[in-house]
Amino acid sequence: MSDEQNVGPANVEPDLPRAVPLKKRRWSPSLVWLIPIVALLVGGWLAVNAILSRGPTITVSFQNAEGLEAGKTRIRYKNVEVGEVKSIVVSPDRKSIIVTAELSNKVDSYLVEDSRFWVVRPRISGGSISGLGTVLSGAYISLDVGKSAKRRTDFIGLEIPPIINADLPGKRFLLRTDSLGSLNTGSPVYFRRVPVGQVISYELGPTGNDVRLSVFINAPYDHFVSSNTRFWHASGIDFSVGADGVRVSTESLAAIALGGISFETPLEDGSELPPTPSAVFLLSENRTKALRNPDSEMQLFRLKFRQSVRGLVVGAPVDFRGIVIGEVSAIGVAYAGHKDFDMTVDIRTYPSRINALSGDKATTKKLSIESLVSNGLRAQLRSGSLLTGQLYVALDFFPDAKPAPITVDKGVAELPTLPGDLEELQRLMQRIARRLDQVPFDTIGQQTDASLKALRQSLESMQQLTKNMDANVLPQTVKVLEQVQKTLDSAQHTLKADSPLQQDMRSAAQEVSETARSFRALAEYLSRHPEALVRGKGEQK
Repeated sequence: MSDEQNVGPANVEPDLPRAVPLKKRRWSPSLVWLIPIVALLVGGWLAVNAILSRGPTITVSFQNAEGLEAGKTRIRYKNVEVGEVKSIVVSPDRKSIIVTAELSNKVDSYLVEDSRFWVVRPRISGGSISGLGTVLSGAYISLDVGKSAKRRTDFIGLEIPPIINADLPGKRFLLRTDSLGSLNTGSPVYFRRVPVGQVISYELGPTGNDVRLSVFINAPYDHFVSSNTRFWHASGIDFSVGADGVRVSTESLAAIALGGISFETPLEDGSELPPTPSAVFLLSENRTKALRNPDSEMQLFRLKFRQSVRGLVVGAPVDFRGIVIGEVSAIGVAYAGHKDFDMTVDIRTYPSRINALSGDKATTKKLSIESLVSNGLRAQLRSGSLLTGQLYVALDFFPDAKPAPITVDKGVAELPTLPGDLEELQRLMQRIARRLDQVPFDTIGQQTDASLKALRQSLESMQQLTKNMDANVLPQTVKVLEQVQKTLDSAQHTLKADSPLQQDMRSAAQEVSETARSFRALAEYLSRHPEALVRGKGEQK
């Protein structure tokens, strides 16, 4: 029915809309997809930027990993963060730990051969405290950029932080000394008691006979060091007693506690010449030895003593009438035969010191050691201090000394010696002791004891007698004395000039005198007329 209506007899098409073919629509992006696309682009840009901005990776080995943590510990240069620790592992030989760190690409030029890394943590060293800021923030690795042009990415970290940075203005100098003393890393260096530098390192010499120190003098004080500069230990207190009294010298309290070094340049010709890069300066014990004129000539001698050398040490002075002309270099012992030993003492003498004092080098050169020994030159051990018992070698002339030859052994001349005054005194004391040992002190003691007992008994008897005298004899003695006094008074009265006894005595004396005259006349007559004794006195004509 519907078909018929559509094809009616009049072939009239109905007025219907015609079908129009539609074109295929193109796909258009939705705003929903815009966000992940932008995120992808930003992430890609960040990834590319991270790759492009990523710096070099380095490895640093340390003895231990104290205070270090992967992903937390930072690397700093002058307190500016330039990298971060990524991993910490033990080395294959298990002797150290290896720290792997990433640095910023801006510090790629810092990685040169002499760059240094060390861990900053709280430390107490040499009287100073460092790294206190890491107590709260944690330890970090510090970087010091070197001056080399050769690039490097693997380093050996320092266990002790360096004293100075590579960019600090100034110069390094090498010193040589026999003993380190109280010096340590960080000990100050003084110039006219002004701190101008410090000790940065020290080590034993190649042969182990000396110590090498490296000191750093800050600019602008480094130009005060010349080729003739003298260095000496300024540690502790320098105490000396001389003709001008007691002298005490020290640099500062820090030098007393931590040790220190001082230097000075003598005012001499050529003292302003700069030192060569390989110059090694001698570090003396004190200022007096440092400023002493250098010895241009040295002579070695050997001495042999048959006595104890206790109190003699290496470095003891060799004295010639109060002038130090050398020092003891070695002390030993040698078998001399006959079950005895010689104490050998090697000395170094410096003839230039005598030349400098006399001023006449020509005359000094004419003096040979043979002529000096033939004139009585001998060596002695003498006591330098009764308090410490230290000995020194004294050279002097002894005209009464027995002649002695000079022997040479392996190029070293042997000087004749004499026993020291102290040794002679000891021998004298030994002789006195032996003589005293022969005295029979036991017998003398027994006799003395017996005598003391007898004396004690005598004293007791005298004491008893004294008591008896006090009780009995003394009153009788008083009476006798009174009678004697009366007798003396009577005698005095009798002997007066006007006493009758005196008159009678004078008369008797006159009669005796007349009788004597008569006897004298009779004797004279008989001497002339002896016959009168028989015939009698005749008539006088």
